[in-house]
Amino acid sequence: MDDPIRLDGMDQRILAALRENGRLSYEELGGKVGLSASAALRRVKRLEDAGVIAGYVALVRARRVGLGLTAYINVRMAKQSGGDKRDPLDLFSAAVVTWPEVVECVSLTGDTDLLLKVLVADMDHYTHFVMNTLLKHPSVQDCRTSFVMRPFKTNVTLV
Repeated sequence: MDDPIRLDGMDQRILAALRENGRLSYEELGGKVGLSASAALRRVKRLEDAGVIAGYVALVRARRVGLGLTAYINVRMAKQSGGDKRDPLDLFSAAVVTWPEVVECVSLTGDTDLLLKVLVADMDHYTHFVMNTLLKHPSVQDCRTSFVMRPFKTNVTLV
């Protein structure tokens, strides 16, 4: 696991400002945190080089691009057969990165092996994805789904 980076107060203020608006110019950023533009640039570059800042993205509203249904799918993996040298989790992880419907996939402790966050247009799209993609994968034993009725909090600025 990566060791945490020691952040001083200025680093924390810079990160807070960038989490609020990642498109700030270095001049604007410096003004918000009390640095010159060149000092802000140096600090941000150091945070990027240290892997604290992983990248910059545009936040797209799923509903505005036709993805109106969010589902969380609990997946149980098939047990590895003695003769198969390939790990089912490795096979699945190679496949899941190619499925555009899946925006997040994490391994869990407990009764389920994986949790997928899936964005689809509607129930027909969901059904097609589950029946023709997810459940057809040889590593998947079964799945259970919960649908998002109303989100209360979303934080996409920490990964």
